[in-house]
Amino acid sequence: MLVSLHIRDFAIIDELEVELHNGMTALTGETGAGKSILLDALGLLLGDRAEAGTVRHGAERADLSAGFDITTLDTAREWLQTQSLDLDNDCQLRRVIAREGRSRAYINGTSVPLQLLRELGEYLVDIHGQHEHQSLMKRDLQRQLLDRHGKHNTTLHKLAGLYQDWKRIQQEIDAIVGSGNDRDSRLEFLRFQLQELNELAPQAGEVETLHSELARLSNAGQLLETCAGHSDALYDAERSAHDLLGQAINDLAPLTNIDPSLKETSELFNSALIQLEEGVNLLRDYRDRVELDPQRQQEVEQRIDALHNVAGKHRIKPETLPDFHQRLASELEQLEQADQRLDTLEQERLTLESDYRKTAGKLHKQRIKTAGQLSKQVSAAMQALGMNGGQLKIEVIETPSDKLSPLGGDQIEFKVSANPGQPPAPLAKVASGGELSRISLAIQVIASEASDIPTLIFDEVDSGVGGAVADTVGQQLRALGEHRQVLCVTHLPQVASQAHQHLQVTKLTGDQSTRTR
Repeated sequence: MLVSLHIRDFAIIDELEVELHNGMTALTGETGAGKSILLDALGLLLGDRAEAGTVRHGAERADLSAGFDITTLDTAREWLQTQSLDLDNDCQLRRVIAREGRSRAYINGTSVPLQLLRELGEYLVDIHGQHEHQSLMKRDLQRQLLDRHGKHNTTLHKLAGLYQDWKRIQQEIDAIVGSGNDRDSRLEFLRFQLQELNELAPQAGEVETLHSELARLSNAGQLLETCAGHSDALYDAERSAHDLLGQAINDLAPLTNIDPSLKETSELFNSALIQLEEGVNLLRDYRDRVELDPQRQQEVEQRIDALHNVAGKHRIKPETLPDFHQRLASELEQLEQADQRLDTLEQERLTLESDYRKTAGKLHKQRIKTAGQLSKQVSAAMQALGMNGGQLKIEVIETPSDKLSPLGGDQIEFKVSANPGQPPAPLAKVASGGELSRISLAIQVIASEASDIPTLIFDEVDSGVGGAVADTVGQQLRALGEHRQVLCVTHLPQVASQAHQHLQVTKLTGDQSTRTR
Protein backbone atom coordinates (compact mmCIF):
# COMPACT_ATOMS: atom_id res chain seq x y z
CA MET A 1 0.00 0.00 0.00
CA LEU A 2 1.08 3.59 -0.69
CA VAL A 3 2.11 5.18 2.62
CA SER A 4 3.86 8.39 1.58
CA LEU A 5 4.30 10.69 -1.39
CA HIS A 6 6.89 13.46 -1.56
CA ILE A 7 6.96 15.99 -4.39
CA ARG A 8 9.47 18.80 -4.88
CA ASP A 9 9.64 21.34 -7.72
CA PHE A 10 7.13 19.54 -9.92
CA ALA A 11 4.68 21.53 -12.10
CA ILE A 12 3.28 24.19 -9.71
CA ILE A 13 4.17 22.27 -6.54
CA ASP A 14 7.23 23.61 -4.73
CA GLU A 15 7.22 20.96 -2.01
CA LEU A 16 4.53 18.60 -0.78
CA GLU A 17 4.61 15.71 1.68
CA VAL A 18 1.54 13.47 1.95
CA GLU A 19 0.96 10.55 4.31
CA LEU A 20 -1.65 8.01 3.27
CA HIS A 21 -3.50 5.25 5.09
CA ASN A 22 -5.70 2.21 4.55
CA GLY A 23 -9.27 2.64 3.42
CA MET A 24 -10.78 5.15 1.05
CA THR A 25 -9.13 8.55 0.67
CA ALA A 26 -10.89 11.33 -1.25
CA LEU A 27 -8.87 14.00 -3.06
CA THR A 28 -10.96 17.10 -3.71
CA GLY A 29 -10.36 20.65 -4.81
CA GLU A 30 -11.46 23.15 -7.40
CA THR A 31 -10.72 22.53 -11.06
CA GLY A 32 -7.08 23.38 -11.80
CA ALA A 33 -6.01 23.18 -8.17
CA GLY A 34 -3.56 20.39 -8.93
CA LYS A 35 -5.32 17.11 -8.14
CA SER A 36 -4.20 15.64 -11.44
CA ILE A 37 -0.64 16.80 -10.70
CA LEU A 38 -0.50 14.41 -7.75
CA LEU A 39 -1.55 11.55 -10.01
CA ASP A 40 0.91 12.66 -12.71
CA ALA A 41 3.71 12.56 -10.14
CA LEU A 42 2.65 9.09 -9.03
CA GLY A 43 2.47 7.99 -12.66
CA LEU A 44 6.08 9.09 -13.18
CA LEU A 45 7.10 7.11 -10.10
CA LEU A 46 5.41 4.08 -11.66
CA GLY A 47 7.32 4.41 -14.94
CA ASP A 48 5.50 6.95 -17.12
CA ARG A 49 7.72 8.84 -19.57
CA ALA A 50 8.99 12.23 -18.40
CA GLU A 51 8.68 15.31 -20.57
CA ALA A 52 10.43 18.65 -20.57
CA GLY A 53 8.33 21.30 -18.85
CA THR A 54 7.31 19.22 -15.84
CA VAL A 55 9.95 20.89 -13.65
CA ARG A 56 8.65 23.89 -11.68
CA HIS A 57 9.61 27.26 -13.15
CA GLY A 58 12.90 28.46 -11.69
CA ALA A 59 14.04 25.02 -10.46
CA GLU A 60 16.75 22.81 -11.97
CA ARG A 61 15.11 19.47 -11.32
CA ALA A 62 11.99 17.81 -9.93
CA ASP A 63 12.42 15.21 -7.18
CA LEU A 64 9.62 12.69 -6.63
CA SER A 65 9.49 9.79 -4.17
CA ALA A 66 6.92 7.36 -2.82
CA GLY A 67 6.99 4.81 -0.04
CA PHE A 68 5.05 1.55 -0.16
CA ASP A 69 4.39 -0.99 2.58
CA ILE A 70 4.85 -4.41 0.93
CA THR A 71 4.82 -6.53 4.09
CA THR A 72 2.01 -8.74 2.77
CA LEU A 73 2.59 -8.21 -0.96
CA ASP A 74 4.38 -11.43 -1.92
CA THR A 75 4.40 -10.71 -5.66
CA ALA A 76 6.33 -7.46 -5.21
CA ARG A 77 8.70 -9.03 -2.68
CA GLU A 78 9.49 -11.92 -5.03
CA TRP A 79 10.06 -9.49 -7.90
CA LEU A 80 12.50 -7.40 -5.83
CA GLN A 81 14.35 -10.54 -4.81
CA THR A 82 14.57 -11.72 -8.43
CA GLN A 83 16.02 -8.35 -9.45
CA SER A 84 18.57 -8.47 -6.58
CA LEU A 85 17.22 -5.21 -5.15
CA ASP A 86 17.21 -4.52 -1.41
CA LEU A 87 14.25 -6.28 0.18
CA ASP A 88 12.51 -4.89 3.25
CA ASN A 89 8.94 -4.36 4.39
CA ASP A 90 9.14 -0.85 2.91
CA CYS A 91 9.77 -0.16 -0.77
CA GLN A 92 11.00 3.28 -1.83
CA LEU A 93 10.58 4.56 -5.40
CA ARG A 94 12.28 7.76 -6.56
CA ARG A 95 12.43 9.71 -9.81
CA VAL A 96 14.65 12.74 -10.45
CA ILE A 97 13.77 14.73 -13.58
CA ALA A 98 16.09 17.37 -15.04
CA ARG A 99 14.76 20.53 -16.66
CA GLU A 100 15.55 19.28 -20.18
CA GLY A 101 13.52 16.12 -19.59
CA ARG A 102 16.24 13.58 -18.74
CA SER A 103 15.48 11.50 -15.66
CA ARG A 104 16.93 8.92 -13.29
CA ALA A 105 14.93 6.20 -11.54
CA TYR A 106 15.66 4.47 -8.24
CA ILE A 107 14.25 1.50 -6.35
CA ASN A 108 15.32 1.26 -2.72
CA GLY A 109 18.21 3.62 -3.44
CA THR A 110 19.52 1.64 -6.42
CA SER A 111 19.57 3.27 -9.86
CA VAL A 112 17.45 1.21 -12.28
CA PRO A 113 16.19 1.41 -15.90
CA LEU A 114 12.74 2.94 -16.31
CA GLN A 115 11.34 -0.40 -17.45
CA LEU A 116 11.92 -1.86 -13.98
CA LEU A 117 9.82 0.91 -12.42
CA ARG A 118 7.01 -0.02 -14.79
CA GLU A 119 7.27 -3.72 -13.95
CA LEU A 120 7.24 -3.14 -10.20
CA GLY A 121 4.44 -0.57 -10.51
CA GLU A 122 2.12 -3.22 -11.94
CA TYR A 123 2.23 -5.01 -8.58
CA LEU A 124 1.72 -1.86 -6.49
CA VAL A 125 -0.94 0.40 -8.03
CA ASP A 126 -3.88 0.11 -10.44
CA ILE A 127 -5.03 3.46 -11.89
CA HIS A 128 -8.50 3.92 -13.41
CA GLY A 129 -8.72 7.13 -15.43
CA GLN A 130 -11.64 9.41 -16.16
CA HIS A 131 -11.48 8.64 -19.91
CA GLU A 132 -11.31 4.87 -19.51
CA HIS A 133 -14.87 4.48 -20.81
CA GLN A 134 -13.69 5.65 -24.24
CA SER A 135 -11.19 2.79 -24.45
CA LEU A 136 -13.84 0.32 -23.29
CA MET A 137 -15.28 0.25 -26.81
CA LYS A 138 -12.07 -1.31 -28.16
CA ARG A 139 -12.25 -5.08 -28.48
CA ASP A 140 -8.61 -5.57 -27.53
CA LEU A 141 -9.24 -3.83 -24.21
CA GLN A 142 -12.41 -5.87 -23.68
CA ARG A 143 -10.44 -9.09 -24.15
CA GLN A 144 -7.67 -7.90 -21.81
CA LEU A 145 -10.22 -6.95 -19.16
CA LEU A 146 -11.95 -10.34 -19.40
CA ASP A 147 -8.67 -12.28 -19.19
CA ARG A 148 -7.39 -10.17 -16.31
CA HIS A 149 -10.63 -10.59 -14.37
CA GLY A 150 -10.61 -14.35 -14.94
CA LYS A 151 -6.89 -14.62 -14.12
CA HIS A 152 -6.19 -16.52 -17.33
CA ASN A 153 -2.49 -15.59 -17.27
CA THR A 154 -1.16 -19.15 -16.92
CA THR A 155 -3.16 -20.46 -19.88
CA LEU A 156 -2.35 -17.39 -21.98
CA HIS A 157 1.36 -17.75 -21.24
CA LYS A 158 1.33 -21.40 -22.28
CA LEU A 159 -0.66 -20.59 -25.43
CA ALA A 160 1.76 -17.82 -26.40
CA GLY A 161 4.72 -20.17 -25.93
CA LEU A 162 3.14 -22.82 -28.15
CA TYR A 163 2.38 -20.18 -30.77
CA GLN A 164 5.98 -18.92 -30.82
CA ASP A 165 7.31 -22.49 -31.21
CA TRP A 166 4.80 -23.17 -33.98
CA LYS A 167 5.71 -19.92 -35.74
CA ARG A 168 9.43 -20.76 -35.63
CA ILE A 169 8.80 -24.25 -37.09
CA GLN A 170 6.48 -22.85 -39.76
CA GLN A 171 9.06 -20.27 -40.84
CA GLU A 172 11.69 -23.01 -41.23
CA ILE A 173 9.26 -25.12 -43.26
CA ASP A 174 8.44 -22.16 -45.49
CA ALA A 175 12.14 -21.47 -46.01
CA ILE A 176 12.81 -25.06 -47.12
CA VAL A 177 9.75 -25.30 -49.36
CA GLY A 178 10.22 -21.82 -50.79
CA SER A 179 13.80 -22.52 -51.75
CA GLY A 180 12.87 -25.60 -53.83
CA ASN A 181 14.17 -24.48 -57.26
CA ASP A 182 17.02 -22.50 -55.78
CA ARG A 183 17.97 -25.51 -53.66
CA ASP A 184 18.19 -27.82 -56.68
CA SER A 185 20.47 -25.44 -58.58
CA ARG A 186 22.56 -24.88 -55.47
CA LEU A 187 22.94 -28.65 -54.98
CA GLU A 188 24.16 -29.07 -58.56
CA PHE A 189 26.61 -26.20 -58.17
CA LEU A 190 27.98 -27.51 -54.85
CA ARG A 191 28.47 -31.02 -56.20
CA PHE A 192 30.41 -29.64 -59.17
CA GLN A 193 32.68 -27.53 -56.96
CA LEU A 194 33.20 -30.30 -54.42
CA GLN A 195 34.21 -32.81 -57.09
CA GLU A 196 37.34 -30.75 -57.80
CA LEU A 197 37.95 -29.96 -54.12
CA ASN A 198 37.55 -33.59 -53.09
CA GLU A 199 40.12 -34.64 -55.70
CA LEU A 200 42.48 -31.91 -54.53
CA ALA A 201 41.90 -32.72 -50.82
CA PRO A 202 43.66 -29.64 -49.38
CA GLN A 203 45.06 -30.12 -45.88
CA ALA A 204 45.41 -27.63 -43.06
CA GLY A 205 48.89 -26.08 -43.03
CA GLU A 206 49.80 -27.79 -46.29
CA VAL A 207 50.68 -24.63 -48.24
CA GLU A 208 53.22 -23.45 -45.66
CA THR A 209 54.80 -26.91 -45.46
CA LEU A 210 55.08 -27.21 -49.24
CA HIS A 211 56.73 -23.82 -49.63
CA SER A 212 59.31 -24.73 -46.99
CA GLU A 213 60.04 -28.05 -48.71
CA LEU A 214 60.32 -26.36 -52.11
CA ALA A 215 62.83 -23.84 -50.78
CA ARG A 216 64.97 -26.71 -49.45
CA LEU A 217 64.76 -28.77 -52.66
CA SER A 218 65.50 -25.77 -54.89
CA ASN A 219 68.67 -24.96 -52.95
CA ALA A 220 69.79 -28.52 -52.14
CA GLY A 221 73.14 -28.21 -54.01
CA GLN A 222 74.13 -25.04 -52.21
CA LEU A 223 73.02 -26.46 -48.86
CA LEU A 224 75.06 -29.66 -49.34
CA GLU A 225 78.16 -27.80 -50.51
CA THR A 226 78.05 -25.33 -47.63
CA CYS A 227 77.42 -28.00 -44.99
CA ALA A 228 80.24 -30.24 -46.31
CA GLY A 229 82.73 -27.37 -46.55
CA HIS A 230 82.13 -26.12 -43.03
CA SER A 231 82.02 -29.61 -41.57
CA ASP A 232 85.44 -30.25 -43.10
CA ALA A 233 86.93 -26.94 -41.94
CA LEU A 234 85.59 -27.29 -38.44
CA TYR A 235 86.46 -30.94 -37.82
CA ASP A 236 87.79 -33.16 -40.61
CA ALA A 237 90.61 -31.14 -42.28
CA GLU A 238 94.18 -30.93 -41.08
CA ARG A 239 94.53 -28.14 -38.56
CA SER A 240 90.74 -27.88 -38.30
CA ALA A 241 89.08 -25.59 -35.79
CA HIS A 242 88.58 -28.65 -33.58
CA ASP A 243 92.31 -29.50 -33.65
CA LEU A 244 93.41 -25.92 -33.00
CA LEU A 245 90.99 -25.52 -30.09
CA GLY A 246 92.12 -28.84 -28.61
CA GLN A 247 95.77 -27.78 -28.91
CA ALA A 248 95.00 -24.49 -27.11
CA ILE A 249 93.32 -26.39 -24.28
CA ASN A 250 96.31 -28.72 -23.91
CA ASP A 251 98.78 -25.82 -23.88
CA LEU A 252 96.82 -23.84 -21.28
CA ALA A 253 96.27 -26.73 -18.86
CA PRO A 254 99.74 -26.64 -17.17
CA LEU A 255 99.79 -22.84 -17.20
CA THR A 256 96.72 -22.62 -14.94
CA ASN A 257 98.91 -23.97 -12.12
CA ILE A 258 101.33 -21.11 -12.67
CA ASP A 259 98.65 -18.40 -13.08
CA PRO A 260 95.17 -19.38 -11.79
CA SER A 261 93.62 -16.44 -13.68
CA LEU A 262 93.93 -18.53 -16.87
CA LYS A 263 91.60 -21.15 -15.43
CA GLU A 264 88.43 -19.31 -16.56
CA THR A 265 89.79 -19.01 -20.10
CA SER A 266 90.65 -22.71 -20.15
CA GLU A 267 87.13 -23.63 -19.01
CA LEU A 268 85.56 -21.48 -21.73
CA PHE A 269 87.70 -23.23 -24.35
CA ASN A 270 86.62 -26.64 -23.00
CA SER A 271 82.97 -25.57 -23.22
CA ALA A 272 83.52 -24.23 -26.74
CA LEU A 273 85.07 -27.55 -27.80
CA ILE A 274 82.00 -29.46 -26.58
CA GLN A 275 79.61 -27.06 -28.38
CA LEU A 276 81.73 -27.26 -31.54
CA GLU A 277 81.48 -31.06 -31.56
CA GLU A 278 77.68 -30.88 -31.02
CA GLY A 279 77.30 -28.29 -33.79
CA VAL A 280 79.33 -30.37 -36.26
CA ASN A 281 77.19 -33.45 -35.47
CA LEU A 282 74.00 -31.46 -36.15
CA LEU A 283 75.49 -30.13 -39.38
CA ARG A 284 76.32 -33.68 -40.52
CA ASP A 285 72.82 -34.89 -39.67
CA TYR A 286 71.27 -32.04 -41.68
CA ARG A 287 73.62 -32.78 -44.62
CA ASP A 288 72.55 -36.41 -44.62
CA ARG A 289 68.86 -35.42 -44.81
CA VAL A 290 69.26 -33.04 -47.75
CA GLU A 291 68.82 -34.78 -51.09
CA LEU A 292 69.13 -33.69 -54.66
CA ASP A 293 65.67 -34.90 -55.82
CA PRO A 294 64.45 -33.15 -59.00
CA GLN A 295 61.41 -35.44 -59.24
CA ARG A 296 60.20 -34.54 -55.75
CA GLN A 297 60.85 -30.87 -56.48
CA GLN A 298 58.65 -31.10 -59.55
CA GLU A 299 55.88 -32.83 -57.56
CA VAL A 300 55.93 -30.09 -54.92
CA GLU A 301 55.83 -27.35 -57.54
CA GLN A 302 52.87 -28.99 -59.26
CA ARG A 303 51.01 -29.38 -55.96
CA ILE A 304 51.56 -25.73 -55.09
CA ASP A 305 50.35 -24.67 -58.55
CA ALA A 306 47.23 -26.83 -58.19
CA LEU A 307 46.37 -25.30 -54.81
CA HIS A 308 46.87 -21.76 -56.13
CA ASN A 309 44.81 -22.43 -59.26
CA VAL A 310 41.80 -23.77 -57.34
CA ALA A 311 42.04 -21.00 -54.77
CA GLY A 312 42.10 -18.45 -57.60
CA LYS A 313 38.88 -19.86 -59.06
CA HIS A 314 37.12 -19.20 -55.76
CA ARG A 315 38.93 -15.91 -55.16
CA ILE A 316 40.35 -17.00 -51.84
CA LYS A 317 43.83 -17.48 -50.43
CA PRO A 318 45.35 -20.98 -50.85
CA GLU A 319 45.79 -21.22 -47.08
CA THR A 320 41.99 -21.02 -46.59
CA LEU A 321 41.14 -23.85 -49.00
CA PRO A 322 40.68 -26.53 -46.27
CA ASP A 323 38.11 -24.42 -44.37
CA PHE A 324 36.35 -23.48 -47.62
CA HIS A 325 36.21 -27.14 -48.61
CA GLN A 326 34.66 -28.06 -45.25
CA ARG A 327 32.05 -25.29 -45.45
CA LEU A 328 30.87 -26.39 -48.89
CA ALA A 329 30.73 -30.02 -47.77
CA SER A 330 28.65 -29.08 -44.71
CA GLU A 331 26.26 -26.99 -46.81
CA LEU A 332 25.82 -29.84 -49.27
CA GLU A 333 25.07 -32.24 -46.43
CA GLN A 334 22.45 -29.89 -44.99
CA LEU A 335 20.75 -29.39 -48.34
CA GLU A 336 20.73 -33.13 -49.06
CA GLN A 337 19.13 -33.71 -45.66
CA ALA A 338 16.49 -31.00 -46.22
CA ASP A 339 13.80 -33.50 -47.25
CA GLN A 340 14.40 -35.54 -44.12
CA ARG A 341 14.41 -32.33 -42.06
CA LEU A 342 11.15 -31.27 -43.69
CA ASP A 343 9.45 -34.50 -42.61
CA THR A 344 10.67 -33.97 -39.04
CA LEU A 345 9.45 -30.36 -39.02
CA GLU A 346 6.03 -31.37 -40.33
CA GLN A 347 5.64 -33.82 -37.45
CA GLU A 348 6.72 -31.17 -34.94
CA ARG A 349 4.24 -28.71 -36.44
CA LEU A 350 1.35 -31.16 -36.20
CA THR A 351 2.19 -31.89 -32.56
CA LEU A 352 2.40 -28.18 -31.72
CA GLU A 353 -0.87 -27.45 -33.52
CA SER A 354 -2.59 -30.20 -31.55
CA ASP A 355 -1.23 -28.88 -28.23
CA TYR A 356 -2.12 -25.33 -29.25
CA ARG A 357 -5.74 -26.21 -30.07
CA LYS A 358 -6.16 -28.09 -26.79
CA THR A 359 -4.83 -25.10 -24.86
CA ALA A 360 -6.92 -22.65 -26.92
CA GLY A 361 -9.98 -24.80 -26.19
CA LYS A 362 -9.19 -24.66 -22.47
CA LEU A 363 -8.84 -20.86 -22.67
CA HIS A 364 -12.16 -20.65 -24.55
CA LYS A 365 -13.95 -22.49 -21.74
CA GLN A 366 -12.30 -20.28 -19.12
CA ARG A 367 -13.38 -17.17 -21.00
CA ILE A 368 -16.98 -18.37 -21.32
CA LYS A 369 -17.13 -19.05 -17.58
CA THR A 370 -15.57 -15.69 -16.69
CA ALA A 371 -17.81 -13.89 -19.20
CA GLY A 372 -20.92 -15.28 -17.52
CA GLN A 373 -19.72 -14.30 -14.05
CA LEU A 374 -18.55 -10.83 -15.06
CA SER A 375 -21.73 -10.13 -17.07
CA LYS A 376 -23.88 -10.99 -14.07
CA GLN A 377 -21.79 -8.91 -11.64
CA VAL A 378 -21.60 -5.85 -13.90
CA SER A 379 -25.32 -6.04 -14.69
CA ALA A 380 -26.09 -5.93 -10.96
CA ALA A 381 -23.73 -2.96 -10.56
CA MET A 382 -25.46 -1.19 -13.45
CA GLN A 383 -28.80 -1.54 -11.65
CA ALA A 384 -27.26 0.01 -8.55
CA LEU A 385 -25.95 2.89 -10.65
CA GLY A 386 -29.44 3.81 -11.84
CA MET A 387 -29.57 1.86 -15.10
CA ASN A 388 -32.77 -0.01 -14.28
CA GLY A 389 -33.17 -3.01 -16.52
CA GLY A 390 -29.71 -2.50 -17.98
CA GLN A 391 -27.65 -5.58 -18.69
CA LEU A 392 -24.16 -6.38 -19.90
CA LYS A 393 -23.61 -9.47 -22.00
CA ILE A 394 -20.07 -10.56 -22.85
CA GLU A 395 -19.96 -12.72 -25.96
CA VAL A 396 -17.12 -15.18 -26.49
CA ILE A 397 -17.25 -16.47 -30.05
CA GLU A 398 -14.83 -19.17 -31.15
CA THR A 399 -13.75 -18.27 -34.66
CA PRO A 400 -12.62 -21.30 -36.70
CA SER A 401 -9.45 -20.39 -38.54
CA ASP A 402 -6.32 -22.06 -39.81
CA LYS A 403 -4.37 -19.05 -38.60
CA LEU A 404 -2.98 -19.35 -35.09
CA SER A 405 -2.71 -16.42 -32.71
CA PRO A 406 -0.84 -15.97 -29.41
CA LEU A 407 -4.14 -14.78 -27.89
CA GLY A 408 -6.30 -17.71 -28.94
CA GLY A 409 -9.08 -17.91 -31.51
CA ASP A 410 -11.85 -16.13 -29.60
CA GLN A 411 -13.63 -12.95 -30.59
CA ILE A 412 -14.64 -11.04 -27.45
CA GLU A 413 -17.35 -8.39 -27.55
CA PHE A 414 -19.09 -6.50 -24.76
CA LYS A 415 -22.76 -5.91 -25.57
CA VAL A 416 -25.22 -3.91 -23.52
CA SER A 417 -28.92 -3.47 -23.19
CA ALA A 418 -29.44 -0.05 -21.59
CA ASN A 419 -33.22 -0.43 -21.21
CA PRO A 420 -35.63 -3.34 -20.54
CA GLY A 421 -36.72 -5.17 -23.66
CA GLN A 422 -33.83 -4.01 -25.82
CA PRO A 423 -31.65 -6.73 -27.35
CA PRO A 424 -27.96 -6.45 -26.42
CA ALA A 425 -25.88 -4.52 -28.93
CA PRO A 426 -22.24 -3.37 -29.09
CA LEU A 427 -21.37 -0.65 -26.58
CA ALA A 428 -20.51 1.95 -29.19
CA LYS A 429 -23.93 1.61 -30.87
CA VAL A 430 -26.18 1.61 -27.82
CA ALA A 431 -24.75 3.47 -24.84
CA SER A 432 -24.88 7.25 -24.53
CA GLY A 433 -21.93 9.13 -23.00
CA GLY A 434 -23.47 9.13 -19.52
CA GLU A 435 -24.51 5.48 -19.75
CA LEU A 436 -21.07 4.50 -21.00
CA SER A 437 -19.48 6.26 -18.02
CA ARG A 438 -21.66 4.31 -15.60
CA ILE A 439 -21.06 1.01 -17.38
CA SER A 440 -17.33 1.68 -17.31
CA LEU A 441 -17.50 2.55 -13.61
CA ALA A 442 -19.42 -0.65 -12.87
CA ILE A 443 -16.82 -2.72 -14.73
CA GLN A 444 -13.92 -0.97 -13.00
CA VAL A 445 -15.40 -1.53 -9.55
CA ILE A 446 -16.12 -5.21 -10.22
CA ALA A 447 -12.69 -5.74 -11.80
CA SER A 448 -11.02 -4.07 -8.83
CA GLU A 449 -12.77 -6.42 -6.41
CA ALA A 450 -11.04 -9.35 -8.12
CA SER A 451 -7.66 -7.64 -8.29
CA ASP A 452 -4.72 -8.51 -6.03
CA ILE A 453 -3.21 -5.02 -6.35
CA PRO A 454 -3.30 -3.29 -2.93
CA THR A 455 -3.73 0.33 -4.08
CA LEU A 456 -6.53 1.42 -6.43
CA ILE A 457 -6.75 4.95 -7.82
CA PHE A 458 -9.93 6.31 -9.39
CA ASP A 459 -9.41 9.59 -11.23
CA GLU A 460 -12.80 11.29 -11.62
CA VAL A 461 -14.44 8.05 -12.76
CA ASP A 462 -17.69 9.42 -11.32
CA SER A 463 -17.97 12.15 -13.95
CA GLY A 464 -21.41 12.28 -15.53
CA VAL A 465 -23.32 10.97 -12.50
CA GLY A 466 -25.03 12.67 -9.59
CA GLY A 467 -27.79 12.39 -7.01
CA ALA A 468 -28.61 8.93 -5.71
CA VAL A 469 -26.28 7.36 -8.26
CA ALA A 470 -23.38 9.36 -6.84
CA ASP A 471 -24.31 8.07 -3.37
CA THR A 472 -24.08 4.52 -4.70
CA VAL A 473 -20.72 5.21 -6.34
CA GLY A 474 -19.37 6.53 -3.04
CA GLN A 475 -20.70 3.51 -1.16
CA GLN A 476 -19.12 1.09 -3.63
CA LEU A 477 -15.75 2.83 -3.45
CA ARG A 478 -15.93 2.83 0.34
CA ALA A 479 -16.73 -0.90 0.27
CA LEU A 480 -13.61 -1.44 -1.83
CA GLY A 481 -11.68 0.59 0.75
CA GLU A 482 -12.65 -1.80 3.53
CA HIS A 483 -10.27 -4.39 2.09
CA ARG A 484 -7.59 -2.30 0.38
CA GLN A 485 -6.39 1.23 -0.20
CA VAL A 486 -8.56 3.38 -2.48
CA LEU A 487 -7.61 6.88 -3.64
CA CYS A 488 -10.42 8.73 -5.38
CA VAL A 489 -10.21 12.09 -7.14
CA THR A 490 -13.76 13.47 -7.17
CA HIS A 491 -15.86 16.62 -7.46
CA LEU A 492 -18.94 14.98 -5.94
CA PRO A 493 -19.75 15.57 -2.25
CA GLN A 494 -21.75 12.33 -2.20
CA VAL A 495 -18.58 10.40 -3.09
CA ALA A 496 -16.20 12.42 -0.93
CA SER A 497 -18.45 12.00 2.12
CA GLN A 498 -17.93 8.23 2.03
CA ALA A 499 -14.14 8.50 2.39
CA HIS A 500 -12.27 7.34 5.49
CA GLN A 501 -9.76 10.16 4.93
CA HIS A 502 -10.06 13.41 3.02
CA LEU A 503 -7.29 15.41 1.33
CA GLN A 504 -8.05 18.85 -0.06
CA VAL A 505 -5.87 20.27 -2.83
CA THR A 506 -5.64 24.07 -2.95
CA LYS A 507 -4.00 26.39 -5.46
CA LEU A 508 -2.42 29.56 -4.04
CA THR A 509 -1.78 32.42 -6.43
CA GLY A 510 0.59 35.28 -5.56
CA ASP A 511 1.98 38.22 -7.47
CA GLN A 512 4.90 36.25 -8.89
CA SER A 513 3.97 32.57 -8.60
CA THR A 514 1.29 29.90 -8.37
CA ARG A 515 1.64 26.84 -6.18
CA THR A 516 -0.40 23.90 -4.91
CA ARG A 517 -0.67 22.67 -1.35
